[in-house]
Amino acid sequence: MLAVVPDEADLPRPTDGPPAAEAPGRPRRPRWWGRPGVRRWRRRLTRLAVVGVLLVVVAVAASVVWVRSGATGHIFSEVDVPPAPVALVLGAQVDPDGQPSPFLAARLDLARRLFLAGKVRVILVSGDNMRFEYDEPDAMRGWLIAHDVPEAKIVRDYAGFDTYDSCDRAIRIFGVHQAIVVTQSYHVPRAVMLCRRLGLDASGVGDESVKQYRWPWLISSTRENGACVKAVFDVVSGRDPVYLGRHETGVEDALRAS
Repeated sequence: MLAVVPDEADLPRPTDGPPAAEAPGRPRRPRWWGRPGVRRWRRRLTRLAVVGVLLVVVAVAASVVWVRSGATGHIFSEVDVPPAPVALVLGAQVDPDGQPSPFLAARLDLARRLFLAGKVRVILVSGDNMRFEYDEPDAMRGWLIAHDVPEAKIVRDYAGFDTYDSCDRAIRIFGVHQAIVVTQSYHVPRAVMLCRRLGLDASGVGDESVKQYRWPWLISSTRENGACVKAVFDVVSGRDPVYLGRHETGVEDALRAS
């Protein structure tokens, strides 16, 4: 009997196994995602995003350079700063218990030392009191009195809502023409530049004792770069402070009594 050899076409073909399963967690893109018109828009949006990021970086860098150049030659150590009639202490956070935060307490302690060393004769504390339950100037004044600064030598500005307002009000409301600005060292260039641009003969002394609080210091130092952009806008626009009001004689009275 002859053996029947099956035709090659009738033989079972080897298979590659079951179809591969899609990788878990990777959603399939909709069909329209790869269409030519969509790809063009994706490229345009990507270019716009890159240009936007570059413009922000350039604006921040240029603002920082401009701010620092405006303060060059006017920032000193505590020992070397030239005397001035007034120390302008810029406000910062007050804790829920009504006490100055470590950053603000460090500024106040630096102003206290300048006063005791005879570098300044009056301390003007400028801070935020926009809400009834939050009062930086009174907290600052209380701290200074508790640390041996005479009450008569402390003047409060309740409308120092930001650095620009504090500098402008020191001149226009309190009649200050020469001062030592007291704040943290990362903040001093912007504060001195703003005061000088507004017409106040300002020198600056910066505190670095709170560098031990590494994260708050790093966050505040980083935010300062963005604040420089706002400072440039404030100077160029020449805006008024949030509140102006009538002239106050507190600084003049305290200087006459010294």
